[in-house]
Amino acid sequence: MFNRSGAGNYSYTSARVKAKKSKLLKEEDYNKMLMMSVPEISHYISDAGYSKEMADLGNRYEGLSLVEYATYANMAKAFRSILNSSTGALSRMVNAYLTKWDFENLKTIMRGKKYGLPIEEIREDLVPAGNLSMDDLDKMLSLTTIEDILAAFSKKIHIVVPDDVISSYKTNGILGSIEDVLVKEYYKNLLASISSSDRPTQIFRTYIKTCIDLKNVETVLKFKADGITGDVVVEYWIPGGTEVDEKVMSQLAAAQDIQAAVNEMQQLRMYSEIKDSLSQDSTILDVVGVINKYRVELANKVGHMYPLSVIPVVDYMIHKENEVRNIRMIAHGTDSGLDRDTMKKLLVI
Repeated sequence: MFNRSGAGNYSYTSARVKAKKSKLLKEEDYNKMLMMSVPEISHYISDAGYSKEMADLGNRYEGLSLVEYATYANMAKAFRSILNSSTGALSRMVNAYLTKWDFENLKTIMRGKKYGLPIEEIREDLVPAGNLSMDDLDKMLSLTTIEDILAAFSKKIHIVVPDDVISSYKTNGILGSIEDVLVKEYYKNLLASISSSDRPTQIFRTYIKTCIDLKNVETVLKFKADGITGDVVVEYWIPGGTEVDEKVMSQLAAAQDIQAAVNEMQQLRMYSEIKDSLSQDSTILDVVGVINKYRVELANKVGHMYPLSVIPVVDYMIHKENEVRNIRMIAHGTDSGLDRDTMKKLLVI
């Protein structure tokens, strides 16, 4: 249908995602859902655009499980539709961005295999929203060893996990080092896909580099919450950001607790954007929530600057991911009896 060469069909794709974004849930929708039971939430999102997935999965799941699987299925369908219809350089950037789901699926499969989970149980947690089809993922699920799974993945996505990292896993049985390589490969490949030939793609590149900084800061804070400091933290530093180089990562990693790490963040430009939402009593959930909100707000801001570029396309996908995250959080919180005020604080709008 489309010619995949050249700059890309920006006008067509931008118009599509603009229409899709206008249909995303609003703050008032979430406020209504906070007052509902899980079955009522299921009915509400069915009327709000998730009807096909709710109907298709309704004979296999119910309650919270139905909400989980239907929202992921809907998101996967939306993203693959955008990927399949985009062309040229736009297609290459969207393709690279969406490989995040391929990497997430790989991690899900490896963890499931490591802990001996049934194949069907692992399969239910996969989100085919990237380049790998469900057939591709099923072939990986049929494999037995982590090495074979990585080899099959590498043939499709063209990444290489160093032999010493695989050997380390075979010795200690810890997947962390492999997953760290995967995260770094994802961002390296994504940055390589973004040409700096024009102003919009330069801005998109800067946005992704800022996201790398945010990811690094989030990693530090999660280690702080577990009482871990020093070189162990620095090993998980992702290169390619705008501000958080290895030296800054080391400074943040040396902080003794979350609040000390937040104080170290004052040297970063992002701090001025999030400081008003932080306090001395901020928990790891509070800080990560603030970072997520900043990431979404930044995507929304740059998405309006160049409407005929890759930026609004990725902006829509970020907001769609956020919608699914919000729905699932409310459903989980409601199911577990979490109070409404706490859930409202966890919403990213």
